[in-house]
Order: sequence, then C-alpha cells, then structure tokens
Amino acid sequence: MSTPPTGAPARCANHPDRNAYVRCQRCGRPICGECARNAPVGVHCPSCAGDGHRNAARSILRSDTPVATYTIMALCVLAYGSQFILGSGWTSRWMFAPVVGDIEPWRFITAGFMHGGILHLAMNMIALWSVGMFLERSLGRTRFVSLYLLSILGGSVGVLLLASPTSESWYIGVLGASGGVFGLFAAVVFELKRLGQNAQSMLAIIGINLVFGFVFSGISWQGHVGGLVTGALLGFIYSRLSSPSQKLASYAATAGVAVLLIALAVIRYSTAGAVALSTVG
Repeated sequence: MSTPPTGAPARCANHPDRNAYVRCQRCGRPICGECARNAPVGVHCPSCAGDGHRNAARSILRSDTPVATYTIMALCVLAYGSQFILGSGWTSRWMFAPVVGDIEPWRFITAGFMHGGILHLAMNMIALWSVGMFLERSLGRTRFVSLYLLSILGGSVGVLLLASPTSESWYIGVLGASGGVFGLFAAVVFELKRLGQNAQSMLAIIGINLVFGFVFSGISWQGHVGGLVTGALLGFIYSRLSSPSQKLASYAATAGVAVLLIALAVIRYSTAGAVALSTVG
C-alpha cells in the first residue's frame, strides 16, 4: 500500500521547504502544521498568535509538539529496521492477507507499520509528516491517533472486502502505512473546509495518488480506497463534532466506526466461508 509522489501545494511562509495546507485567518499567509496555532476561529501563524520567534530547544518542549506523529513515524522506522535485520520471514508474520486475517486479526493493524523497501517507507513517512502535524494539532492527539489506526484498519478491511476467496487475491499479502495516510488526507479535506480554507490542493493530491494505485502494479489500491473512505467518514464526524463540549460524542462516534469495520470483516469472513464451501461442493 505505497504512496507515490504527490502534487505541490503552497509553501509555508516561515519554512519554505514545507508544504502549507492552511492560511493564517488573520494575515492570510500560508503556514505548515508546525506553525499553525489554534484560534477561536480557524488557525493563526506564530506572529499573529503572539508567540513570536522561538528557538529550536523551546519548540521541542512545546505542549503542542506533534508527539503522536513523531511516535508513529518512529514505530514505522523501527518496524522496518526489524524487517531489515530479521528478514522476509519476519515480515510475512505481520503483513495482512485475507486468508489469515480471521485467525491472526492483529495483522489488520500491524501491516500498516511494515514496508516493502526504504523508498516505500520514505514516501509514506514524508506524507505522514506533511499532514500529521496539522491534523494532530487540529484534532487533538486522541482523535488523531484514532483516525490513523482506524484508517489502517479500514485499509485492511478494504483489501478483505474486495478480494475473492476463490482467487489469488485472497492469498496476496499487503503492507504499508498508506492506508492510514490516505485516511489522513481525507480528514485534512474536512478540516480545511471546517476552517474555511481551500481544499483543492489536497483533493488533487488524493486524486493523483489514487490514479497511481490503479495504473501501476504492485500497489494495493484496495487498501488506499479503504483507508480513504474510513478517513473521510471520521473526518466528517470530527468536523461536525469539533467543539470541546462534543468531545465525548466524537469518541462515541469513533468507537462506532471501529465496530462497523470489525462487523464488516466478520460478515465478509462468514460469507467467504460459504462461498468456499459451495465451490468445493
């Protein structure tokens, strides 16, 4: 479930080497996730938020440092390191394939932390970093982590739903964080709209990456679609339940999405068994 190169949105006014998906509601300058400061309406740049220039040491200690984003990236790197050291046999234990998902359900999630090569890992980590900082600050860490993990789960469920138990697709393993990344992409669209920002560049990025998945072999477009749909559903929910007073409702809705994905997997395996039996008969 790799993520090919993406389009080119605006660049951050403070960090020209970084993509900017939002603009300061006060001065209009494009800003990256690290520079975005939550405001009563939308987000502000550091200057308009009144926190001026801060040195790197103090920045690391900020309470809004994207700890979850960095942690997920570190886990992916560590997982790839274990693959590099322990070999393909180790990798095959954690990647997802429909044929083993019912008896080893942890693969639905662990596959999202494994990668097929250093380029595969790098592409996904760049994408995760570019949108993760913004989303983590905008949604909060709990909802951000829930969004990412459920998008990975949704990607695996997408692979399961679109595979046939009587074909080779039932036995092919998939791995990679791009199901989760596509979920983040979808959620960014809803967050930008909630903040009154233009989401066209992110929609273009999603479209380009989806096309790559269909055009090139060896890419699990099913996982991309599953992660995208899951992220869109959660992004819509979070955009409608964004106030502090609605926090519990958003958590309940998140749990509901998790239950829905698990139910879809259970139903698919039950029907797959029936199909297999009828084929044998």
